[in-house]
Amino acid sequence: MSEDSQRPIVIKRVKKHAGGHHGGAWKIAYADFVTAMMAFFLLMWLLGSTTSGDLKGIAEYFQTPLKVALSGGSGSGDSSSLIKGGGQDLTRTTGQVMHGTIQAEKKVINLKAAEAERVRQERVKLRELQDRIESAIEANPTLKPFRKQMLLDLTTEGLRIQIVDEQNRPMFASGSSQLQPYTREILREIGKGLNDVPQRIGISGHTDAQAYAGGTKGYSNWELSADRANAARRELIAGGLLDNRVLRVVGLSSAVLFDADNPLNPINRRISIIVMNKKTEEAVSKDGGTIESEAKSESAEGNADVDVKSEAVDGKSDAAAAKR
Repeated sequence: MSEDSQRPIVIKRVKKHAGGHHGGAWKIAYADFVTAMMAFFLLMWLLGSTTSGDLKGIAEYFQTPLKVALSGGSGSGDSSSLIKGGGQDLTRTTGQVMHGTIQAEKKVINLKAAEAERVRQERVKLRELQDRIESAIEANPTLKPFRKQMLLDLTTEGLRIQIVDEQNRPMFASGSSQLQPYTREILREIGKGLNDVPQRIGISGHTDAQAYAGGTKGYSNWELSADRANAARRELIAGGLLDNRVLRVVGLSSAVLFDADNPLNPINRRISIIVMNKKTEEAVSKDGGTIESEAKSESAEGNADVDVKSEAVDGKSDAAAAKR
């Protein structure tokens, strides 16, 4: 055999790789990029949702050296400034100062003074309402003839509007809760004006001391005064007053006389409408508290100084003041 036939046969096999020329390294780089973007957007979201006060506190935290933040004293403010101190308080000579060592300004609120101011403003508004009603009475040809029968004054309850009887001009039919035609007109005109104020309304009916026939056992001045107060309420509502504005309707018979010296005086027969202040409204809503009448007196500073007299429920007026 020849030498050529005895040489070994070598077979070379080439392995082909399916991956790209960079392998999988790009995936790691992409994941790092996505993570960085998520962190960036999370940071932007936190900055956008944090209040300016919190951001300022965070900034100050990173600007304050740890030693100064914990114990105060000398800090980096001494190292680069010609003026001793540093930070936000250059009056200190021991370096930068922690914000915790600076006392915040204290605000003191005087509750009594605030309440007195609220009461004063409330009285001013009620007095303005009184002036508007009196002006409306003078300008209204329907109400002007009855001006002497309509008495307005300020009490500790609020603004009181009283419609009283005259000798020859009663508000109601004798011994009845039936309103006279002119009384209906008066109450409806008042109802229009009262609907413009936010305060609640109280209505009370009063009679003189003349005993009602058969009143000891049956229908008496108590029932009569209550029926008259309720009749006045219906006419106020007919004039435009909202029903939910009425908080109290009572009949007081002759328990609270307008003219105590003359119990049979026609002026004792009256309807009293109270535009309540906040204190009275709260007391009536809680079914408690007593009502007092006040004398008109104000201090030099313009605050109302209340001179109080004890009185039952509706308040008792000075008859001399009513006859002005």
